[in-house]
Amino acid sequence: MSFSGSYRGEDVTFLLTRLEAQSFTSVLEKERLIQSGQRHYSQMLSPESPPSPRYMAVFEEACRANNARMALDCLRLASLVDARREGDITVVSLARAGTPVGVVVTRLLREVFGRKATHYCVSIVRDRGIDWAALRHILANGHAPESIVFVDGWTGKGVIARELALSVSAFNASEKSKIDNGLYVLSDLAGASTCAASGDDYLIPSSILNATVSGLVSRTVLDERIGPQDFHGCVYYGEFAPHDQSQRFADEVAALAIAQAGQSIPAPVALDAQAAARRSRAYLDGAMARYGIQDVNLIKPGIGEATRVLLRRVPRLLVLRARGAPSVAHLEVLAEEKQVPVEIDADLPYHAVSLIRSASDG
Repeated sequence: MSFSGSYRGEDVTFLLTRLEAQSFTSVLEKERLIQSGQRHYSQMLSPESPPSPRYMAVFEEACRANNARMALDCLRLASLVDARREGDITVVSLARAGTPVGVVVTRLLREVFGRKATHYCVSIVRDRGIDWAALRHILANGHAPESIVFVDGWTGKGVIARELALSVSAFNASEKSKIDNGLYVLSDLAGASTCAASGDDYLIPSSILNATVSGLVSRTVLDERIGPQDFHGCVYYGEFAPHDQSQRFADEVAALAIAQAGQSIPAPVALDAQAAARRSRAYLDGAMARYGIQDVNLIKPGIGEATRVLLRRVPRLLVLRARGAPSVAHLEVLAEEKQVPVEIDADLPYHAVSLIRSASDG
């Protein structure tokens, strides 16, 4: 069943199965089950809660400081999509970090570039792939394979970009389709995307919140309730409506982008993907040795990924390039609230990195 979450219907269609929140798994128990291999992360949800007033104040400050930058990058990304697609465009954002970006980019394609654009949001799960039922639905709805463009917020290590490439290639082989398996993002830290508006590790304000900036939709679920013909699942947090920022945030970023387009549409920034990939690999290798980490999945580089760890995983350590920087203020608040130790590394190639606690550490 498709729905639009807390967004307007024309802004997005979520191709997700709405599930009842039958039970939640505590963050500690979820981490133990994931790392022991007993359960996949997509089979469990930890409870979410509205952000604290102090944290919301940090979000509002992040919006004041960075919405214009995000708007400019959304405009750049829309221009890249416009240049690479003929005819109608089907934006397929990856839930959830890609959802606000997809909403804004789709609106810019329509209002700035005069394109007919439709926006769907679908699930992709590490080690499980993209939702094939959702892709089949999009194609059955009359959208040409060559019209599809996959959109996300950022890359950290490039895991989702690689998962997307493998999964869409397998779908194409199975369905005799020709969907472009590349990923379009605002910020590509790993050199793994097809197109990116930026290679900078900057604070994308929507990365600060969870459901309350993503249409009140949970992280996606792929458990025993999801059949082979079903869309991947989610929980809809309607009870968070008084705290919801989703539509307001997207409207503000889109308005800033449209205003900038009225002055001039910025040229895309030239990125060195190979240099970004080398930097990513070198940092990951060094961090694994430095911190005695055996599983690279326990290292989450970049502001966006570091934020996700502090919001929904069991953090071991937050590493910052510098204390007191506006781009990491929300991370310092979260670290204090959750009593996570903070280390300063002036040579860090990113503004922030979070390490997940190994279950073997107790």
